[in-house]
Amino acid sequence: MVKNISVVIIIKDGERTIKPTLDALVKFSDVVVYDNGSTDNTLDIVGAYPNVNLIQGDFLGFGMTKNKAATYAKNDWILSLDADEVLGANFLIGLENLVLNQTTVYQIFRQNFYQQKHIKHCWNNDKIVRLYHRQKTRFTNNKVHENVLTDGLNIKPLTGFVNHYPYSNISDFIKKLDIYSSEFALDNVGKKTSSPIKAVFNCGFSFFKTYFLKRGFLDGYAGLVIAFSHMATNFYKYIKLYELNQKK
Repeated sequence: MVKNISVVIIIKDGERTIKPTLDALVKFSDVVVYDNGSTDNTLDIVGAYPNVNLIQGDFLGFGMTKNKAATYAKNDWILSLDADEVLGANFLIGLENLVLNQTTVYQIFRQNFYQQKHIKHCWNNDKIVRLYHRQKTRFTNNKVHENVLTDGLNIKPLTGFVNHYPYSNISDFIKKLDIYSSEFALDNVGKKTSSPIKAVFNCGFSFFKTYFLKRGFLDGYAGLVIAFSHMATNFYKYIKLYELNQKK
């Protein structure tokens, strides 16, 4: 059993991914799943796990919602996961043997997949701070691109991998494109300037960066889909920001 660590997950309509995520968490006695309005079978799936505390509440933006969800945890050490992330066996072994230090936050090493294909270029493998002591730090309140505050704290990588399965089909890209572009615009209205020209420039550079500079073409068909999705997301987030700024 992994002691003194609560896993916290926020979710909406996550029936496609949540079961593998929760199956990998059986060694945790406290798993908080904060649902913000699922209309699919998410609640039924989550309710079958005896170690899960299911909470239902509003979505306040990613940063604020993750901070609110963490308040329901029994332990001060919080491992924040997405509903499409699955802990690997070696990661769990490393976590069981970890000596936690309150002056340190810990990074997960994440492998990203499209469907079941490991994406090695467009997304690369990334390190993200996800394990922290809630009396020492928290997530920023950003609506998107939230991260754990690390000022004055040491950062240490954890061993093993966390596998990330964010998209199973094209429709997933389209749904998340709309959500993330809207949250970005709301987060930056009145703070950043935008224009149709800036939207076109940013989306064009995004495709070039993902497909050519990061060699996304080596990821094959998936690389093309991801590069185009990045392009579309950047276009719509700056166009939405432009429209919101025009209304102020």
